[in-house]
Amino acid sequence: MERTLVEDLKGRLNSEVLVKGWVERIRELSSVTFLIIRDRTGRVQVAADPRLCADLKISTESVVEIYGRVNPEPRSKTGYEVVAEQINVLSLAGSLPINVNGPDLNVPLELVLDNRVLSLRHARINPIFRIQAALVHAFQVFLNGEGFVQVFSPKIVASGTEGGTELFALQYFEEKAYLCQSPQFYKQMLVGAGYERVYEVGHVYRAEKHATSRHLNEYVSLDLEMGFIQSEHDVMDLENRLFAFMFSYVNENCQKELVTLGVKVPTVPEIPKIPFADALQLLEKECAKRIEDQDLDPEGERLLSKYVRETTGSEFVFVTDYPWEKRPMYTMPKGSGLTCSFDLLFRGLEITTGGQRIHTHDLLAANIRRKGLDPQAFASYVQNFSLGMPPHGGLAIGLERLTAQLLGLSNVREASLFPRDRHRLTP
Repeated sequence: MERTLVEDLKGRLNSEVLVKGWVERIRELSSVTFLIIRDRTGRVQVAADPRLCADLKISTESVVEIYGRVNPEPRSKTGYEVVAEQINVLSLAGSLPINVNGPDLNVPLELVLDNRVLSLRHARINPIFRIQAALVHAFQVFLNGEGFVQVFSPKIVASGTEGGTELFALQYFEEKAYLCQSPQFYKQMLVGAGYERVYEVGHVYRAEKHATSRHLNEYVSLDLEMGFIQSEHDVMDLENRLFAFMFSYVNENCQKELVTLGVKVPTVPEIPKIPFADALQLLEKECAKRIEDQDLDPEGERLLSKYVRETTGSEFVFVTDYPWEKRPMYTMPKGSGLTCSFDLLFRGLEITTGGQRIHTHDLLAANIRRKGLDPQAFASYVQNFSLGMPPHGGLAIGLERLTAQLLGLSNVREASLFPRDRHRLTP
């Protein structure tokens, strides 16, 4: 008999079915044993004669297959149940280190991550990654519709993207190599190769020795690059429409998961833009927050986002025109020591960095030298800018940060299936 998924049982009333899944709960009465069976589509109540279960020693989270009949049952939450005729145990679960069948886990995050495969079965954790998958799919669908080409760049590289030291080194045969900290160089080169508009969904690696609730050492980056732009505002305007599409897509396609998590997806408005210098003045005047550095700190991001939300209703804000000292070597400079760059804050956290890039060879080489670096160290990248490169720009979105902010998670590691951070290399 072919398997019937839980979500399809309603259409099989009074029919014989084969159901397969995990045993979520067991309730034993004198005349009947109730099992709650969970598969990837939902849960169903199974009523069984106690004699069917007597010799099976079924435990919660065991994997079973049940042959039975779908009968109407008004007392069930679904209005029906499966009356078991035969139960086979496919895999018996032993002693469980954590209970994943309560309303909340109520255990430390480290214990959740130590037992990741088990914890992913929990009703409030499993939906996180279905929503995350929908965000990625929406990102792809939107950009495909805008004439972008999906690309896949190398993750083993000869040098860092920004000339920094935050690199994981590895031995590549007789040479020293690194794990890629960004596909930035490749995105730009592919714009110059004639694709004009490219995007990538891929892992990136940052050897930063932090251990915070907002950082990972390996994360998924949603990158895009687009040619023939007039300014960085073209990139921001595209991202505004991109997020409107992504959030609408999740709202339409993940209602069950959103209800389970108690999450309401915000409407994406025309996102306000605030120059960095104005943001500093605003923070000092309205929030009594003085920032001496040439970048926003976490508290500054939160306070600025709170002010924007209270005054405009937007949960997003673009911060533009960052100082040259705080932007990478490929960022297009503008007058007064500023750059054609931006960050996007969402609910008090930076989820995007982007801007217009330098597209001429001499300016790029000069900017690299001005940063104290040697253009020859990036020769395979820089030489392409003497072959004809259109004005271009792009951005990168941290997928786990975006997911965590949308769902109200307190730690970005909760939005990573198998996180890699300062202290975790397994599972």
